[in-house]
Amino acid sequence: MDDARRRLGAAQEELLSALVAGGEPPEGFDPERLRIQSASLVSKRREVVARLRPDAATAAGGALAAEFAAYARSRERPPPGYRSDADDFAAWLRVRGLMPDPGPHRRWRDLSPGSRWRELLPRFRGWRDRLLRRRDTS
Repeated sequence: MDDARRRLGAAQEELLSALVAGGEPPEGFDPERLRIQSASLVSKRREVVARLRPDAATAAGGALAAEFAAYARSRERPPPGYRSDADDFAAWLRVRGLMPDPGPHRRWRDLSPGSRWRELLPRFRGWRDRLLRRRDTS
C-alpha cells in the first residue's frame, strides 16, 4: 500500500509541476491539453491578482499578460493564497524596475486636519453610542 501511495504522490507531483511550473507532461497525458489548462490557470491567477493589486496591473500596463506569465514560470509553484500571489507579483515587478517602491505604509483613511474623516468620525461615534444605549435599555 505504501508503494502505491508513493507512486500516486509522485504522479500527482509531476502533474502539478506540468500545470503550474511548466514541467514536462507526465506519461499518458496529452501535452497540448496540459499546455491549454496551464495557460488557463495562469490566466485565472492573473485576473485575481489584477483585482487584488490594481497598482501592479497598472505598473505592468499592456504587458500584464506577458509579465505575469514570466513571473508564474519563474516560480516552482504558486504561493498559498491569492493575496500572497498578488504581493509576490508586485515585489517581482519592483525588482525588475517596473513598479515604484510603495513608500511608507498609508492607512486607508486620512485623519489629517483637513480630512473629511475628521468631521465624520465624531458623528459616527455619536450614532454608535446612541445605538448601544438603546440596546442596553431594551
